[in-house]
Amino acid sequence: MKRHSETFSKQSDHAGGGPAAGDGRASGANGRRPTMREVAAVAGVSLSTVSRALSADPKVDPKLAERVHAAVAMLGYRRDLTATTLRRADRLSASVGLVFDDVANPFHATLHRGIEDVARARGVLAFAGSSDEDGERERDLVQAFLSRRVDGLVIVPAGADHSYLLRDREAGVGLVFVDRPPAFIDADVVLSDHAGGARAATEHLLGGGHVRIGYLGDRQRIASAAERLRGHREALAAQGVAFDPALVRLELHDSAMAREAALELLDGDDPPTAVFAAQNLITIGAVEALRARGAQHHVALVGFDDITLADAVDPGLTVVAQDPRAIGRAAAELLFARLDGDAGPSRRIELPTTLVPRGSGEIAPAPGTAR
Repeated sequence: MKRHSETFSKQSDHAGGGPAAGDGRASGANGRRPTMREVAAVAGVSLSTVSRALSADPKVDPKLAERVHAAVAMLGYRRDLTATTLRRADRLSASVGLVFDDVANPFHATLHRGIEDVARARGVLAFAGSSDEDGERERDLVQAFLSRRVDGLVIVPAGADHSYLLRDREAGVGLVFVDRPPAFIDADVVLSDHAGGARAATEHLLGGGHVRIGYLGDRQRIASAAERLRGHREALAAQGVAFDPALVRLELHDSAMAREAALELLDGDDPPTAVFAAQNLITIGAVEALRARGAQHHVALVGFDDITLADAVDPGLTVVAQDPRAIGRAAAELLFARLDGDAGPSRRIELPTTLVPRGSGEIAPAPGTAR
């Protein structure tokens, strides 16, 4: 997979609205020093190709390298080796853009903090925006960040095609996806073991004697949501329990929808003895429904994602906990490694989840209801 090595001199080209004093480039006839971007334009190649040609990278096609050096000679461009090897930690004007589903979601807020922990140590600012799970909104946010010359992007993908980012990555923009993989682009991704976490939650309820387990799930076009449903079904199948569509409610966007879906299950002729809520906002809706029916001590509940005050409610909430802060840190470290020149193959980092029993998931089915 092609990667950039031009990030540092790219920033030198445009920082402060023009070339910095002492950046080592020759002045043109108009008194302005030529930039690497102009070298790329004259040579008809990408910024990354210019950078690799000037670094004598043997992988660069000799004909392309010859065009680059001819453009350098024609423009009088002189590369500042100090600037091009300067670490990103020393570039106080550097910034990265973060595109999340919803910055108000506690998962994404903690994810943001994990990225910020790493970025702050390097003097890098992190700006975030919400895509609202809308592919067009995601793309608009990305373009808004790129127009402000961010050096890298961390994206929770919402769209169905991310090949629109190929040219930006070639131009030197660092790129890492989190929580779910991108589509039509080979890129770094950091995510949780969604299917494994869902299997653990369902196995926990099955081990407590439940066989009628209601499932409340997010939009299935979201890769992580589809993986969680897969894990749930695999756990049922492994124990010889038939998957019952009547116990499943999907495409739940928020807590209000989850509350209504949970009430529908609880009010049915043959209600579940346990519920698996496969997302943090969905878990909140399930808790509200159980309390509305006075069933919080009679129907078991396991949620996916930990939530604030999960151990303060009665009963305490049993959850499958992700570590969004660790996901954020891992994503930021990958991003800065790319910005520091790592041109290796794309990486997929999958972090484990942890089942945290607190009481709600340990409620046994009433006598005669488990069958």
